[in-house]
Amino acid sequence: MNVIVEITTLTNGGDGLGRVDGKAVFVSGAVPGDVVNCRLDVDKKRYAKGTLLDIVTAAPQRIQPECQHFAECGGCDWQMLSYAQQCAWKARLLRENCQHQLDIAENVILPLCPSAQPFGYRSRAQLKCYTSKNVFHVGFYQRASHKVVDVLSCPVVDPRINALIPVLRQLFNTTNYAGDVAQIDVAVGDGGLARIVIHYVGSKSERFCAWLATEIAAHELACWVQTADAALCHIKGDAGISISVDKPALTLEYAPGGFAQINLAQNRALVALVVEAVCGDDSPCSNAVAQAHIFDLYCGMGNFSLPLARRVRQVTGVEGNAGSIRDAQSNARVNGITNVDFHVANVGKFMQAAQRHHDGPDIVVLDPPRAGVKELLALLVEQRAQRIVYVSCDQQTMLRDVRELCSACYRVHSIRPVDMFPQTAHTEVVVVLDLL
Repeated sequence: MNVIVEITTLTNGGDGLGRVDGKAVFVSGAVPGDVVNCRLDVDKKRYAKGTLLDIVTAAPQRIQPECQHFAECGGCDWQMLSYAQQCAWKARLLRENCQHQLDIAENVILPLCPSAQPFGYRSRAQLKCYTSKNVFHVGFYQRASHKVVDVLSCPVVDPRINALIPVLRQLFNTTNYAGDVAQIDVAVGDGGLARIVIHYVGSKSERFCAWLATEIAAHELACWVQTADAALCHIKGDAGISISVDKPALTLEYAPGGFAQINLAQNRALVALVVEAVCGDDSPCSNAVAQAHIFDLYCGMGNFSLPLARRVRQVTGVEGNAGSIRDAQSNARVNGITNVDFHVANVGKFMQAAQRHHDGPDIVVLDPPRAGVKELLALLVEQRAQRIVYVSCDQQTMLRDVRELCSACYRVHSIRPVDMFPQTAHTEVVVVLDLL
């Protein structure tokens, strides 16, 4: 069924929203002011989801997308809006969500921190691969699908990654191994070589690795292979990708399988916001904060732990990924930071043990996965840290968790959106809560 819809607003997921006979209709790729013709793929009693077929009347603010693959590729949501419009909508949607779900004053929600680079900012990419008629294709998943869109280049990735796309396509094209390469992870840092991790799902991986070592010998990059049993095979180059944070600069490295924020410049801004949330405007920190013990939960490679350890008495970092903790420990050694200890542990179990031993933190910093920290809320309330700094990549789980903390013994001090992902609908958020 096809319908004509006038789009009046945007939603948290990035879709345009209009109404037909009172029913909400969500349309990906549409912006407020558009009148669109769409096909209803999902038609429920209270809402429908439509696929954009054509634009009857274009909104005045609609622009031509930068990417030739935008209509198909699922990587970006809002390239048809200027970057200023994207930021305005992200700030507006967060404000509306917070005011609807939290009992807070309007001035608690601070202005959005925009990205200096609306394009070319992604330092990591997962290139999806497939073979058709002996031709090797490299690209990204189509929107709402696992079909791969073959891309020539991507305007949101670092130019060094774009330069590798034709190299990788040519490397495997028409070879016997092409059908067994499912994905290629590409990462770059603030300096050094690009690193690729090739996901090889075929048999005889030793033979593949030997062949690959010869084929890429002349290319300036680091290379690893992840085999079907998830083992890593080193082909060439150094393991670590280096990023810079804090002032004076700390150099942090993460190995294959590790994590770093994809927008390196915005990550530096994020670290600065977390440091400010802990220390306030004082530099160095006030005496009370300088004597604090901080728990950095879901600490990764020490992105927040190490800058904070420069300023306080002790930092304890906790993370379930053993590789990330090895990276964090190495980063502490390399940067000469000794007042931090890192633990490979389930965060909830670690917090329970700390509670039993009456070894709670003065301040908690947490940067959880999208699921949030529902299982930690009771422990956070019991430990009664003076301040919680909650970094979130998912507004809905963050709002759920903050609402529960505020119903117990905390109040929201500030909420700051950070645009970590230009051209998409996603927004990173830093929430600061104080104990009542």
